[in-house]
Parts: sequence; C-alpha cells; structure tokens
Amino acid sequence: MNNEQPIIVGLDIGTTKIAAIAGRKNEFGKLEILGFGRANSNGVKHGQVLNIDETIKAIACALENCYASNPDIEISEVYVGIAGHHIKSLQTRGDIVRQSNDEEISQREIDQLIADQYKTYIPAGDQIIDVIPQEFTVDNFQNIPNPIGYGGVKVGANFHIITGDKNAIRNINRAVEKSGLHTKDLVLQPLASAAAVMGQEDIEAGVAIVDIGGGTTDLAVFYEGILKHTAVIPFGGENITNDIKTGLGVLKTQAEQMKVQFGSALANEAKANAFITIPGMRGLPPKEISVKNLANIIQARMSEIMDFVTYHLKQVGMDSRMLNGGIVLTGGGSQLKHLIQLTEYVTGLNARIGYPNEHLASGHIDELTKPMYSTCIGLILKGYDDYERNRKQFEKKFRAVEIPTELKKGAVEEKPAVVSVPEESVQVESRKTELGINRFWSKFKDNLIDLFKEEEDKHL
Repeated sequence: MNNEQPIIVGLDIGTTKIAAIAGRKNEFGKLEILGFGRANSNGVKHGQVLNIDETIKAIACALENCYASNPDIEISEVYVGIAGHHIKSLQTRGDIVRQSNDEEISQREIDQLIADQYKTYIPAGDQIIDVIPQEFTVDNFQNIPNPIGYGGVKVGANFHIITGDKNAIRNINRAVEKSGLHTKDLVLQPLASAAAVMGQEDIEAGVAIVDIGGGTTDLAVFYEGILKHTAVIPFGGENITNDIKTGLGVLKTQAEQMKVQFGSALANEAKANAFITIPGMRGLPPKEISVKNLANIIQARMSEIMDFVTYHLKQVGMDSRMLNGGIVLTGGGSQLKHLIQLTEYVTGLNARIGYPNEHLASGHIDELTKPMYSTCIGLILKGYDDYERNRKQFEKKFRAVEIPTELKKGAVEEKPAVVSVPEESVQVESRKTELGINRFWSKFKDNLIDLFKEEEDKHL
C-alpha cells in the first residue's frame, strides 16, 4: 500500500484569491485531495505581494478553512507559486569538460552543470528563481533528453533561466513565514498550471499554456518535450472588472457579478436587445446596462491579452505550424463565455480549456476541477516531483489520519481511507535539478530515454 506518501501542500497567493490545497498520491499515482481552503486576497496586485499584513490575514483565513475541511491535517511546509510582471526569462548555454572520460556521465556532473548556471550574470536587484535544462549535448550528439549513462569528453546543455525581483520574492517569503509556514520552494505559476492541465499528448504536439488569473496572465510554451518560453503578462480578470466598472459607471462588485453572469468575450455573440438592470445607489433610479456594451468592453481587454500571447509566440518562433496542440486556456479568467472563439480568432491557433483533473483521483469535490485551481494543484505535483527525487532523505516515521467524508464525494460507510503524514518533516533544501521540462513529466520521458539508450547500444 501507499502508506509512506507524505501530504504536500500548495499555496497559491493570487490577486483575487488565496488557495491552500493539501494532497497526497494514491497507489495509482493520482492525487487525493485531503484538505482545501480558500480566502479572498486583498494585499496582492498584479501577482505581487504589496501589503504583507493583509496577505498574512488572507493566508491565515485560507489555512483555517483548510483545517476546517480536515482537522487532522498538519501544515508546516508549502510550495508557493510566484508571478508578477517582474518575472523575466533568458536562455543560456553551459558546458563542462569531463575529468574522468572512462566513466559514464553521472548525476553529480549534471548537478554541477546546473549549479554553474546560478552564477550567470543578471541585473542588480534580480534573483534567479529556477534553472531549467532544455536539451543536452554529449560531444557531437545533440538533443539528448537525459545524458546520464552516456560516455563522452564534454557534456553541455541549453538552459531556460527564470529570474524575479529580490524584493518581490522577499515579500512572498516574509508573508508565508509570518503565517507560521516554511516555503519549501517557489515555483513559477505558469509551470505549475502546465503540470496540472497537460498530458503526454500536449508535450509531444507542442502547446502554449495561457493561465488567465486575477492580476496576471501567465504563459508557458512547450515544444518537442522542452520548455521553450515563459512570460507573465501584467493583465488579468481584475483589469476586465475595472474596465467594466469605469466604462459602465457601476460598483466593482456589480462589475464582477456582471462579468461572471452575463459577460462574453465576443460582442457579436451578445444579444443587442438584452439589458441588465442595476439597482440605483441611495435613491437614484435603477441603471440599465446593455449586454452588448458589456461584451464590447470585455472583448477589447481580452483581445489585448491575446495580442500579447501572439507577440510572445512570434518572439520564439512558435507560430501556428509549430504548436499542433494549440493553446490551453486555464485560470479563473478562462471561464468567460466565447473565450475559445476569440482566442482562435486572434492567435490563429486551436484552443481549449484546461481543467486540473488530469492528475486528480476520483472522488474529489467538483469545486477543485475549476480552472482557477490549476496553479495550486500543479504546486502539489511539483512537491511530489521533489519528493520522488529525494525519497531516501525523507523521514520514515509516519502516522495515519482519516480523509474526512465531506471531501470524499459519494463516500460510503467503509474502512476510512488512510493518509500518511510525517511526524517530523525533514527540510530537504535540494537545489533544483530539473531535467527536461522541470521533471513534471519524468515518467513519460523514461520511455524516450530508453529509446535513446537502445539506439546508442546498436551503434556500439
């Protein structure tokens, strides 16, 4: 049985909401959700923590709700998502000449290669968040997904380096620590969302993940199993709400409600003769809002966001001929009506909605399949990725707790499901050694690696 799997917690500190989700993998490798809490977010703008005190209150509220869903759970460490327009990415190249050519390439040498990239020059005030190897080379052999076991004189790789503003990173860490938690790792939000909504077919076909959040729209582009590009666009659902508020002269809460209930990303699809009646303020007469005007405002801002997506895709040469998997829309903003049609019209690519149920076990509550929880569920997957690489270093002492019936949809009166929680969590501060695309899909790539090795054996 799967009685040694730890509980891993994802904490998504967003502009409109803060979500804390606790989960563990079952014997089939699927995530069972053991605790779930959310709270409205006040101290975050465009993905950046500006008011630490307000953010701490919101994190505390989300944690309280998480504990309420499962009183037996204990949360001390969290994987935290990071976004914001301060996030940048760059491509670098690294090589090392091997000292012992007679032996096969080892993990230690790959770790050294990755560690060297942390010395890359970046502007003052920035900090490296992640170093992700793309494809490796061994001597004259190129495009190797994993060079461990190969022999050669020189090993190198192309790297995708993600950087962020030191102060923005410090604010996130401070808010988490003052909430009584330890940040196990900071994960770029588009990578976490991608892990939650992507499958093997997407990786092979080439795909762009567009996560439309409250304050930012996050982009991650994959091609031939490699992370090609990441970007954070500083517009999201909040901007649409503010546009409606200003354009139609209504309150922010009314603007949000209209967007969710009656909003459409295509003005042509809105009925010209339909109107929404808004109660007047303090004795003023009620206001009539045209549904078509509402759609015009939403379409203008959504088109702008999709123009940014198109711009980034062109920057890295990923046009419609390259991305056969098209665009996967996720995040809370992806639930707007007719957004798929608008996306296809602006970008020229096929589009679909990505739901985070790709890796969820059956029996979860329906709320968690909404695209707005993609980042949080992806953070748990990232945690498991780390755990599986450091399995031997984790504490072996566990105790069992029951999964509460309210979190098990359609639960029957049987033996309670058992989950394992470390008594004392050992902090394994492993430096990131992601291979391929952040090792989110290492199990899918094992077959590819074996194929490469078989090809090499034939030539020997």
